Amino acid sequence: MTKTLELFEAFGVELEYMIVDAESLNVRPISDEVLKAAAGEIVSEVDLGLISWSNELALHVIELKTTEPARDLVELPHAFQSQIQRISSILNPLGACLLPTAMHPWMDPVRELKLWPHDYNPVYEAYNRIFDCRGHGWANLQSTHLNLPFSGDEQFGRLHAAIRILLPLLPALAASSPMMDGKLTGFADTRMHVYRDNSRRIPLITGQVVPEAVFSRSAYDDQIFQPMYAAIAPLDPDGILCHEWLNSRGAIARFDRNAIEIRVLDVQETPEADIAICEAIVAVLKLLVGERWTSYAEQQHLPTQMLATVLEATTKEAERAVVDQIQLLKQLGIERTTVSAQELWEELLLQVSAEIPHFVYLEKILNEGPLSRRIRDSLLVADATPASVYRRLVLR
Repeated sequence: MTKTLELFEAFGVELEYMIVDAESLNVRPISDEVLKAAAGEIVSEVDLGLISWSNELALHVIELKTTEPARDLVELPHAFQSQIQRISSILNPLGACLLPTAMHPWMDPVRELKLWPHDYNPVYEAYNRIFDCRGHGWANLQSTHLNLPFSGDEQFGRLHAAIRILLPLLPALAASSPMMDGKLTGFADTRMHVYRDNSRRIPLITGQVVPEAVFSRSAYDDQIFQPMYAAIAPLDPDGILCHEWLNSRGAIARFDRNAIEIRVLDVQETPEADIAICEAIVAVLKLLVGERWTSYAEQQHLPTQMLATVLEATTKEAERAVVDQIQLLKQLGIERTTVSAQELWEELLLQVSAEIPHFVYLEKILNEGPLSRRIRDSLLVADATPASVYRRLVLR
């Protein structure tokens, strides 16, 4: 976001998808061919109006994103779907298609990863040299990013405090990755499970995924950016990775564009579902920032470790996770001492349903579980196979 916007004045959304073979559903590392077909040459990004396409680290992944912050979320599902159809028209003659969900269910990243080899390659090669990207935590992750703007320290602090409260609960809505290496993993959100360890060589890059309790730009720089840059410097002497985007927490401050980017959302089966979840997040964050249940001062005192414990629970159990951290429940107006994550979201969404145009997709999640649960249940049906279940999810 290049222009300074006020809180909730506009929204940036990014959706990542896998390119796979239309018959086998194995990954196809041809995102450069797709971008070339749209731009006339191999580029890392092509502007197509409201939505742009861009590359990611892995050559089988393509990202669709709002070109500029959108003033309203309501029109974005149609805009994203139109671009999905445009990409599909390029992929069809190549015998390929787009597959959603946050992880390929049987990809072998050691054997199949191909890094983007073009203009942004030095950055990806630096990541690969330091962290070895031949693992699921780098090579097999697709997510939805929601960018929320702020103007100045006061707005940043309030937004960051609210996001820290809500972030651990997001996998209960958005988990879509129950499989890895061809089998169920026991985690509803396997992407988040492997994501937390992808930078284990330098733990300060990811922290506890839930960001630290810092509420000003200077505090963020002192407690997050500078320790992270110092930790990686011996391995990155040319400073290739010494930028704000090196930060891999579940929500990262992008002071270069005055926004906080939420990164813990698994991509869903349809843009309508992704945007419905984003609408829910925005609606609840507005209540938190507006001090609906507790004051901003109270919101600042939630321990990071406590929030990280909740995130670990929702990463594994999604909507069935037990939330009994009274200090957190108080911030969300929950008077009971123990609730399931589903019960918590039911109470929250009941209060904001009128502000969510795509609420029907949230009703599906509340009634049937997040996409991860629905995939798992489908796999347990007689004669079901990963290929048969995931084939039904192919985007068109």
